[in-house]
Amino acid sequence: MNMYDNENTVQKSFNDKYLSDDLLQAQWAEFTALKKAIAEIYQKKGSPLTLLDIGIGNARIARHLSAIPEMWQMIEHYDGTDNAETCIKLAKDTAKELQIEDKLKIYLLEATHLDQLSKRYDVIICTWFTPGNFYPDSFAFDKYNDNCTRLDLSHNEKFTNIFSKAYSLLHKNGEIILGACYIDNDNTRKKQEQSYIRMGMKIITNENDSFIATKENFWSQRFTEKKIKTYLPFVSPKKIDFYLLDPYNYAMQIRIKK
Repeated sequence: MNMYDNENTVQKSFNDKYLSDDLLQAQWAEFTALKKAIAEIYQKKGSPLTLLDIGIGNARIARHLSAIPEMWQMIEHYDGTDNAETCIKLAKDTAKELQIEDKLKIYLLEATHLDQLSKRYDVIICTWFTPGNFYPDSFAFDKYNDNCTRLDLSHNEKFTNIFSKAYSLLHKNGEIILGACYIDNDNTRKKQEQSYIRMGMKIITNENDSFIATKENFWSQRFTEKKIKTYLPFVSPKKIDFYLLDPYNYAMQIRIKK
């Protein structure tokens, strides 16, 4: 089952009551950094931007941007994709509620099939820790435990495949913006675990893993700068910038220029 096709866990994921203070603060830090990035790219282009949101979820980013007229006018078209029908419904409900259906278009699409999109974009975003959700198709949630050989994530073919396709959809001088992304350290791991436990999930990973997985098929990877550069071999390292979203190495934003 898709990790976001369970309506109960989806509601908890988007409900502030179940989110830790670390997640809530990362959410707003992420949005603040994203606004600055969008404004910067808009000013460089000198005209409204075409934007793709990979893993749009409940259209939280579109909701916040559309609430600020100065930001929303910087967007010409806003396309969102998700592979979970539950999220597609939530996003479409948001678009209808806010009456922004003329600008916000939502597509049910696996991120691995981004090459099916015929458009090009100035900005491609993947927010709210979604970059860490792309796990290997062979991963067995029902069999992974402390007695298993630990999963080797020195490479992640799915992550590389998805963002190579995203990169090919960018206009010249466009950017992919990833973030928030968990930073790989033990303190962040413990905060991740606390968050999933708070949502009522059972964790199947341990301190030797660079990701958290649960019996409920949730997965969330942590990253280092070195690993991101390894995962993006089609991009010059000079075109990848990292920005801390907090002073305690919990989350970061990554900007990838074309």
